[in-house]
Amino acid sequence: MGKLEYNSSRPAIEIDDDLLVHVKIVIATKLRRQESFMMTWPDGSHGVGAMSAWIHPSIPMVLEFDESPAPKVDPRRVERMMARLNARGELVLDELE
Repeated sequence: MGKLEYNSSRPAIEIDDDLLVHVKIVIATKLRRQESFMMTWPDGSHGVGAMSAWIHPSIPMVLEFDESPAPKVDPRRVERMMARLNARGELVLDELE
């Protein structure tokens, strides 16, 4: 189980390493293009609900993988994730499993 820490203002988001390696590519691609977007994930601290954050190139982000080396990347999965994000302007992590 990897972690994504955004802006150091909340506890890190726990994400399966296999999903995290794909999320990393999607986020990096969008931010490299200077394209901000909304990201939503389940709020594990309260058991129900979700949290959202505006992802912007100027805000620090740290990704931590438990596995070494990181899992293999499936290019088709990245393409599907990018298409969904581009269509709705939001990356919803619990829909990507």
